[in-house]
Amino acid sequence: MVPDQPLPRSLTILLGTAAAVVVLFGIREVSSIAGPVVLALVLVIAVSPVRNWLAARRAPIWLQVAVPFLIVVLVLVGMVAILTVSATELATLLPTYTGQFEKLVADAQAWATSHGLSNEVLSKWVTAFDPERVLGLAQVLLGSLIGVLSSLFLIVVLLLAMSLDAPATARVVSRAEGRRPHLVTALGTFTHKTRRYLIVSTVFGLINAVLDMLALSLLDVPLPLLWGVLALIANYIPNIGFVIALLPPTMLALLDGGVQTMVLVIIAYIVINVVTQSFILPKFLGDAVGLTTTMTFVSLIVWTFVLGPLGAILAIPLSLLTRALLIDSDPDAEWARALVSGRPRG
Repeated sequence: MVPDQPLPRSLTILLGTAAAVVVLFGIREVSSIAGPVVLALVLVIAVSPVRNWLAARRAPIWLQVAVPFLIVVLVLVGMVAILTVSATELATLLPTYTGQFEKLVADAQAWATSHGLSNEVLSKWVTAFDPERVLGLAQVLLGSLIGVLSSLFLIVVLLLAMSLDAPATARVVSRAEGRRPHLVTALGTFTHKTRRYLIVSTVFGLINAVLDMLALSLLDVPLPLLWGVLALIANYIPNIGFVIALLPPTMLALLDGGVQTMVLVIIAYIVINVVTQSFILPKFLGDAVGLTTTMTFVSLIVWTFVLGPLGAILAIPLSLLTRALLIDSDPDAEWARALVSGRPRG
């Protein structure tokens, strides 16, 4: 008999790419279900240290399930309430700035004319940087998040089911270590990295949100609580999260307080972000993500396309899960592991 010949590398890559496209488009078609499932999984992983702490103290099983579950539910309900009220206030507030925007355009046209710029060039700038359009994008983002969180019943049911199954799942995975050691190790690494990423990002996101709210309150920018919550949520979005958190309050500061207030908001956000994200956060986060900058940005694009705004927020955990299942669980995929992490072995 002729021994089985391995498939050519090019054909393997082509088939793998085709399968990935089919799977991603399939997930996209059921994103209204897949999104809450992934969110529930990530939240269960995030609060698992609470369950472990209770288990170490031999608390009853019902308490090990109830306490983490209630923590997550209270956080979700609070987020839904804040986002809903704030988005309603923003929708009511925006029409009141029509006059201020028209005045800003008129002043800009007068300044452009005095400096030899044509109104046509200015009109293109106004179209590109229309504050109302930027704030409208903020409304769309907040509306999408509210739409996801409004599936609260489904998320809560999934959370409860996963919380109840967590102890049994941990036992099953530990028993499989002898048969599939690489897969078990990969899943354990995924859980550890995801939990560390979420906890550290949440702590620093809260610090950023509080500092941003204080700065906006001192500058009398409307809706500081909304922009603080947006800063916290955007902290989970890699690469472009800072820009998403900065643009809406900056445009509102321009409409409400003028150019000086806008500049002060930009300076405050940059200072806060540089201090916390560039100097302090890397020391605590370390190598928790294990993805190159390019892979992080690609994952942001892919998961946003598949799951919408929720995919942008969960891009890092989803990429870590994909890496665990497809790369870290395969001992022969060292080259792929080095490619996505940027750290060659040895």
